[in-house]
Amino acid sequence: MDLLLILLGFICMIIGILGSFLPILPGLSSCWIGLLLLYLAKAVENNYWILSITFIIMIFVTILDYIIPAKGTKRFGGSSYGIWGTNIGLIVGILAPIPLGVIIGPFAGAFIGEIIYDSKNHKRALKAATGSLIGFLASSFINFLLCVIYLGIFINIIWQNRELLF
Repeated sequence: MDLLLILLGFICMIIGILGSFLPILPGLSSCWIGLLLLYLAKAVENNYWILSITFIIMIFVTILDYIIPAKGTKRFGGSSYGIWGTNIGLIVGILAPIPLGVIIGPFAGAFIGEIIYDSKNHKRALKAATGSLIGFLASSFINFLLCVIYLGIFINIIWQNRELLF
């Protein structure tokens, strides 16, 4: 049973790393579930500190995933229309069955929001939309980095308990 839990945990880790770039798959939350499955193995002693800290980080970063693109829009000179457009575009991009919808949605939303705000200033709208894209890319990088750290924790725990597990 322990080997099954470890295998499922490792699969969750791989899905999490892929999910940090592919918005269809869960990212950091999948990695955290992989850690949880590892700690459910009887051969691995529970460490509630690691589970708690990684859980809090996962919740915090998941919330930031929705905030960072909007902050990128604002940082690049976007108005409240652009920020609202980014948020609406992110939701539409997640729900829309189009490839790269989660990237295109916030970009298009910020652009459309800025065009609604000032229909004559296309350059400003494009700059705000670019800020949204940069915010999304920064968020993806943070997710990827943390997923790799969670994978490192996973491998370290397996390495420390290799005699008990195998």
